[in-house]
Amino acid sequence: MDGSHTAGPPHPDHRAWSEPEVSGDLRLAGDLGESIDDEALRALGNEVLRLSRRRVQLPEESTLDRSSFRILWALAETGPLSMRELEEMLQLEQSTVSRQVKAAIGRGLLEFLPAPGTRRRLLRATPEGERVYAHEGALRAEVFKKALAEFGPDRVRALAAELGALNDAVDRLTAAEPARTPGRQ
Repeated sequence: MDGSHTAGPPHPDHRAWSEPEVSGDLRLAGDLGESIDDEALRALGNEVLRLSRRRVQLPEESTLDRSSFRILWALAETGPLSMRELEEMLQLEQSTVSRQVKAAIGRGLLEFLPAPGTRRRLLRATPEGERVYAHEGALRAEVFKKALAEFGPDRVRALAAELGALNDAVDRLTAAEPARTPGRQ
């Protein structure tokens, strides 16, 4: 990234880290001598939140709502899942996933099948769900292709690698003690 985008004015409580021993100082894993200052951390947080709240503007021919797309994405990535596994993958409450799954089943996109050797049922995409997911995935990819066109292939690959590294780092931090969803026991 060329650093030409700024995240806006610094937070009112901003202060530069001047000494490594300051409480809360974050260190880069590869270089313990280099710290991540508050401004950089805040800028990254702002951009991640800004990106996560975006709704991709889809062409008129789009028919799949965001929740159904996310469920179909999870099933395409992993294969059939239990409801509990789907809740964990999407990091959503049981009642929310249940409501979304019921709606997608009603549209003929999902179905339950028995898990071999157990009483559990697994959720999978129907052939129609797979078809709709492939179509919607292509529509969404086209939107991102247009947005990323100004980056060029090298910057897109670098961005994907850096986002992957960030996700991997967060996964490592949460692996020992998974985060709880508020209100979930």
